[in-house]
Amino acid sequence: MKNSNSLSQSHKILVLNTLAFTVCFACWTLNGVLVTFLVDNGIFKWSVVQVGWLLGIPILTGSIMRLPIGILTDKFGGKHVFSILLLLCSIPLFLLPLADSFFMFALLSFLFGMVGTSFAVGIGFTSIWYPKEWQGRALGIFGMGNAGAAITTFLAPSLLNHFSIEDPENGWKLLPIIYGASLVIIGVVFLVFAKNKKIENQTKTVSQMLQSLKSVRVWRFGAYYFLVFGCFVAYSQWLLPNFMNVYQTSLVMGGLFATMFSLPSGVIRAFGGYLSDKFGARKVMYWVLSSSVILSALLMVPKMDITTTGPGVMATKKGTITAISDSNVKIGEKDFLIAQKVEKPMESSIFPVRTSWQQVVVTQNQEVKKKELVAKGITHIRFDANMWVYLVLVIGIGISWGIGKAAVYKHIPEYFPTEVGVVGGMVGMIGGLGGFFGPIIFGYLLTSTGVWSSSWIFVLLFSAICLVWMHYTATKIMNEKQPDLSKVMERQSSRK
Repeated sequence: MKNSNSLSQSHKILVLNTLAFTVCFACWTLNGVLVTFLVDNGIFKWSVVQVGWLLGIPILTGSIMRLPIGILTDKFGGKHVFSILLLLCSIPLFLLPLADSFFMFALLSFLFGMVGTSFAVGIGFTSIWYPKEWQGRALGIFGMGNAGAAITTFLAPSLLNHFSIEDPENGWKLLPIIYGASLVIIGVVFLVFAKNKKIENQTKTVSQMLQSLKSVRVWRFGAYYFLVFGCFVAYSQWLLPNFMNVYQTSLVMGGLFATMFSLPSGVIRAFGGYLSDKFGARKVMYWVLSSSVILSALLMVPKMDITTTGPGVMATKKGTITAISDSNVKIGEKDFLIAQKVEKPMESSIFPVRTSWQQVVVTQNQEVKKKELVAKGITHIRFDANMWVYLVLVIGIGISWGIGKAAVYKHIPEYFPTEVGVVGGMVGMIGGLGGFFGPIIFGYLLTSTGVWSSSWIFVLLFSAICLVWMHYTATKIMNEKQPDLSKVMERQSSRK
């Protein structure tokens, strides 16, 4: 009965944590919609650079502050840290309607961006309530709060349009107030109904708690999370302009496609936790990283229309050109067939379409040598990078990353049971920085190559690095344990 009551209390905490994280994640991604709306409607005359900073500042704050917030969670317990975080972050949201300059908006964005640290609090506070065999599922369910980004994508544009009908200049100011009020409500509920719990006999100093960060394993987990979470956050912002530029979709349809990427990735995280509990986090990560390599390799092939050199016609003997027509060239008495260009109707296709023809490069009565080029070959390759296939692949890699997010955090309480907040905060910080730097990296790649799919090349290379690093580490561990395994097998053999 005691275990039943304990598990019931754990589930209650999990529900509160997930609800709070969902609201926090929705607030964390608020600027993506709000700043775009303010600029598009001419309410603020911010430059492209200023808009980029306003989009990135909350993500940066919520990332770099995850480590200290994780330390506080291990030290004092999640109830007080989460409640104070929710209540304090509501203040800059309530003040946001008063912002009348870029500096003020940036400052308040920096402050309410602290809601992004809620992940570090929730990870530490959730894991301490569950036994080892439940860790993956519990952390996976908590991580479903990532779906808060999809909530903002769906609701915020409609609310902004509705509020602006009667007051186009000031209607937007109601939205941050609503978001601030939601933080206050959840903060009060958390304070009243949550029960505090922290690591028993936690007497370590901050310096001692930070010692775990010297482990290479922490940075390896951080690299995984940079991919599965950081790139997820980056593409949640990057896919909208991608679809609009490459496939000429409308703003609404592009936003819907971006949501179709982010929503399943957040929801599937609970299933990722279940798989990690059942099959082990490392095995799941093998699948995630391998699928990331394969899918990004498919996604990096750009939409293209290429004309290149194809198979030509060469003289098989020395002679004189005696006749030239559209379909053949005659050298002496020998005819050489010339492939003609066939005009095909423009049809959307899944696979690349190739068309080849030849163009005569010799003239009447011209003397040609053996193996001299008579007609050059021309090949035209058109690849539509079919939008629906592209969308399916994007959703697929998003689902893979969603499962990976749960698998990464399944590792942490297993390897660092007394430093979940610290290590979880550090890993979360690295992943969050991926969300900040990702669009910047993608922007530089797009500028230098002129190809939108160049961002997937980065994902392919980074996925491959993570996969090789993990396989190397796993192989090294097995080799180190091999002598012991051999002794066990010898003892069992002798008993027989």
